[in-house]
Amino acid sequence: MNREDIVKEKRVFYDKCGFPNLVGAVDGTLIPITTPTVDEEVYICRKGYHAINCQAIVNTSLKFIDVVARWPGSTHDGAVFDNSRIKGHLDVTANVILLGDSGYALSPSLLTPIRNLHTQQEERYNRRHKRGREVVERAFGILKSRFRCLHRSGGVLPYKPHQCAALFVACCRLHNLLMENGDEQEVDADVQEEDDNDDDRV
Repeated sequence: MNREDIVKEKRVFYDKCGFPNLVGAVDGTLIPITTPTVDEEVYICRKGYHAINCQAIVNTSLKFIDVVARWPGSTHDGAVFDNSRIKGHLDVTANVILLGDSGYALSPSLLTPIRNLHTQQEERYNRRHKRGREVVERAFGILKSRFRCLHRSGGVLPYKPHQCAALFVACCRLHNLLMENGDEQEVDADVQEEDDNDDDRV
């Protein structure tokens, strides 16, 4: 993102949820793959099937602005983020913040929900946080509605994990092109992205 894009995203996110300096929302999604022949057990995700865990940062235009697709399905979202280049970039960049669910650790550059609510202000914070974070869940839903091979209802990707990761990145790029050209896609009911860490009670 260039400086102009960052300023625009901050303004749109502020209008959406009232948080300053937001440029995106981060989350992980599981992409089902065929049983790998090497290190098979590390690809079994928390839902019990073989997958790769793909992380993405999404802006208010529902476009993918950063994608990490190289981790086995058993890898926790927080570990994917902690080992990504974007985390290092955010750590040294002032006034740029992401939203993430409770699967991530709170940091100066990553806001997460409050788990144990005690005040109305905390409830309001979580409500606004969820409103801002919905862009990444919606983008994943649209992506998997467009490219059913990325969703369990479309079977599994019958390739090696690194090839599946490359396919996921290609689908994200195609999704961005479609979004730029105004191709609006609704999220199919059977591919609603589940927020596994949605314990931010509102």
